Amino acid sequence: MTISEKSAYLKGLMDGLKLNTESDEGKMISAIVDLLGDVTRKLTDVEDTTIAISDELDEIEDDLDAIEDYIMDDDDAYDDDEDEYDEDDDEYSDEGYDFGDEDSTIYEVTCACGEVIDFDEETLEAGSIICPNCGETLEFSVDEDEED
Repeated sequence: MTISEKSAYLKGLMDGLKLNTESDEGKMISAIVDLLGDVTRKLTDVEDTTIAISDELDEIEDDLDAIEDYIMDDDDAYDDDEDEYDEDDDEYSDEGYDFGDEDSTIYEVTCACGEVIDFDEETLEAGSIICPNCGETLEFSVDEDEED
C-alpha cells in the first residue's frame, strides 16, 4: 500500500467511524488525518520532482557521453583505463586541426607589467583591452593606412 493509499484509508476510517468532530478528541483526530493528507500530497510532489530531475540528469549524462564519444577516438592519446593523458603517445599537434577562421589576424600587445596579451580584430576595433594580470586598460588605435 502506498503512502497516498494509506492516507486515504485513514480518512475513510475516520469518516466511517462517524467521529464527532465537535468533540476535542474528534477535532484532534480530524486535524491529524488532514495533516497526513497534506504531508502525503507534498511528499508525492517531491517524489515526482525527484523522478523528473533524475530523468533530466540521465539525459544530460547521455548527451555528455555522446559529446565525449564525438571528441575522443579510440586512437587518441587519452587513456580511458587510467583516466590520464599519456605523454608518450602524444599525437596532438597544430597541423591538421582547424582552429577557426584562417583569415582572422591575431594581434599581440605587451602590458607595462610584462603580460603579453593576444587579441583579435573585434578587440582591435573596440580600441582597448584590459590586462588580465594587472587590470590596467590598454588603449590603441589603428590608422587607415596601417589596416591596408
